[in-house]
Amino acid sequence: MADRTMVEALNLALDEALESDSSVCLMGQDIGVNGGVFRVTRGLQERHGADRVMDTPLVECGIIGTAVGMAVYGMKPVAEIQFSGFTMQAFDQIEQNMARIRGRTQGRFPIRMVLRTPYGGGIRAVEHHSESREAYWAHTPGLKVVIPSGPRNARALLAASIQDPDPVVFYEPKALYRAFREDVPDTPETMELGRANIVQEGNDITIISYGAMMRPAIEAVEDLAQQHGVQAELIDLLTISPMDTQTLTESVAKTGRCIIVHEGHQTCGIGAEIAARITECDAFQYMLAPIRRLTAPDLPFPYFQVEQHFLPDPDDIIAAANELMDWS
Repeated sequence: MADRTMVEALNLALDEALESDSSVCLMGQDIGVNGGVFRVTRGLQERHGADRVMDTPLVECGIIGTAVGMAVYGMKPVAEIQFSGFTMQAFDQIEQNMARIRGRTQGRFPIRMVLRTPYGGGIRAVEHHSESREAYWAHTPGLKVVIPSGPRNARALLAASIQDPDPVVFYEPKALYRAFREDVPDTPETMELGRANIVQEGNDITIISYGAMMRPAIEAVEDLAQQHGVQAELIDLLTISPMDTQTLTESVAKTGRCIIVHEGHQTCGIGAEIAARITECDAFQYMLAPIRRLTAPDLPFPYFQVEQHFLPDPDDIIAAANELMDWS
């Protein structure tokens, strides 16, 4: 085991993939010589060569279009878009090609590729550098959408994504890149895509979150137990699509109460999908209070002076939990 940040863990996963599989290559703006804008790919071009860790022009549609073509011919490209807000410049290539070619060819051309991109707020950046648009990709058939929450699961989920036969959009919560360290095994490790993780068991209320919002959720769960006597069950979604509906609904059936926390917008967001699944399944008959969504408001991401008021925080989660506990 080694103590690693998320940046270091992701770098390790990419290094291991390049070392073990000659069909893996990395591509993106400034990922080679400079090691990426957040230095996730630092040192990889030096170790594996410029033909496998490739700097590209600043053309998002070209990066993804080229990666799709490479995947059609049997390679496993990992394409980086510097910030998730700029995936919109490659929307056509992602939606029309990356997501569709495997189905369009009836499986003849599996698209084994990963689109890596940092997402979300927390670094005092402007709107296109801080957005959370994972719902776009979860709504797109043919794509898997994965969002880690810590160094260890980031390394394991990225390794699994690179080997998956379906194309994966891999959102990296940049607020967590260097926020904390965690033990990460020295030997390669993967996690099953499509499986949520129960971080903390509890019987009073279910809190569902993912990515950077797991940090305030963990803080809120600890405070609820210590200060309010509320034992919350905390679930880390990890994979947005396909979603682990069974784990979510079994938890809500047990607790009867549910809060969903994410930093994407509320309308048509991931929280709405989770709430719908809970309502449509057997868990609904056990509900003791309405489902609460704590999200960013339906506004463009603000300037950094008010960023801390835009995203859910531990106090918001604690207040919502206490409100649901008192519901009658």
